[in-house]
Formats: sequence, structure tokens, C-alpha cells
Amino acid sequence: MSGAKALKTLERQVIECRCCPRLVAWREEVARVKRRAYRGYEYWGKPVPGFGDPNARILAVGLAPGAHGSNRTGRMFTGDASGDFMYASLHRFGLASCPTAVSRDDGLTLKDVFITAVARCVPPQNKPTPEEIRSCQPWLEAELELLTKVQGVVLLGKIALDGLLWLPKFSRVPKKDVLFGHGALYRLTGGLPWLLCSYHPSQQNTQTGKLSAKMFDAIWQTALELLV
Repeated sequence: MSGAKALKTLERQVIECRCCPRLVAWREEVARVKRRAYRGYEYWGKPVPGFGDPNARILAVGLAPGAHGSNRTGRMFTGDASGDFMYASLHRFGLASCPTAVSRDDGLTLKDVFITAVARCVPPQNKPTPEEIRSCQPWLEAELELLTKVQGVVLLGKIALDGLLWLPKFSRVPKKDVLFGHGALYRLTGGLPWLLCSYHPSQQNTQTGKLSAKMFDAIWQTALELLV
């Protein structure tokens, strides 16, 4: 089976997951109640699979789907302000075909980037528990195995970094030596990908000035320069 077909199979398996009762209940409640601005929309309300180029050399890992973004549209970083900030930056570097993401069928494609998250269901207060993140580990682990050309990982937030380092693949990495900080870069040994940290493009960061477009662009510029 080709990498693209295997990723499609994995996508279907992710969508069917009901492992975490709290998250299942919350994602479905959000989809049922809806935000007033989206009352006319049919919410996705299921786990959100990874999205992007099967031949990606860069893996971007976020926290979890947004309640009225990815949980509504069914695609990572799609349908909310975080996604607009994300894809605008990727588009400036030729990594996304469009600067905005509206829906799963808007025609957006990615080049050399695959986007995923450590949690696949929207969590209450945007805070998945450690146990819930660990329940999602097999999905992230499988993506890393199928994305055979990945050279590096961009971690969008500390929880994304912590979640990645919990994977068996990174078990020998000294956690005390890999600390989160915007722009922090770690070149790992043993055939592991490099890790590049960034603040998450949430409104909490972008609207307060903690993460500017210039700062976010610098992350992708660095990631591209690291590719061989």
C-alpha cells in the first residue's frame, strides 16, 4: 500500500475513534449546540485526522481541534482565526495553495507540510488531559511511520512538544534537555527528526502580541532552511 493510501486508511480509523468518553461527549455537545454564528452549519463533531502532503518533509504538530474551527469543519486549523494565521504564513512560503482555510472541500492543498495534533477531539476549555493525549499517541506514531520523508517537526506549543516526546520513538531523548521556547531548535541524533518550537497561533497569542506574523514566518523560514 502506498503512503498516500495508508494515510487515507489511517484517516478513516481516526475518524471512527471513541476511546475517550469525556471528549466524545464534549465534541458532540459542541456540534449539537453550535455557536450562534454557525447555526446554519452542520458540524463535523468527530475526531479530526491529520492533513497535508503525503511526501511532506515537515510535520507540524498542534494541540487539538478548535471547538468552532476544526470540530466544525473536520480539517486541522480550518474555519477559525488560528487557521487563518497559520495558512497565511504557510502560503507566503509556498507551502499552502491558499492563505485561508474555510472547509474540507475548499481546494486547499499543502506542499512539503503535513499538519496534525497530539489530541484529535476538541477538549473542554481546550485542555486535554495527559491520559487523553496518550490515548491519541498511536495516531501520531502511525503518521510518523507513514510520513517517511519527514526530516523535522514544528511543535506548536509546549503541550505539542510534550506529547511528541511521550512517543516510544523519542523515549531515549533526555526530556530535561528539550525545553519549550519559541524558536528553540533541537537537532536530535539516532535518526530522529529535528524539533523546532513555536508559540501556538491561537488568538490568545496572536491578539496579545505574544506571536506576531513576523515571528511565525521566521519559524517556517528556519524550517525550510533546515531541509536537505
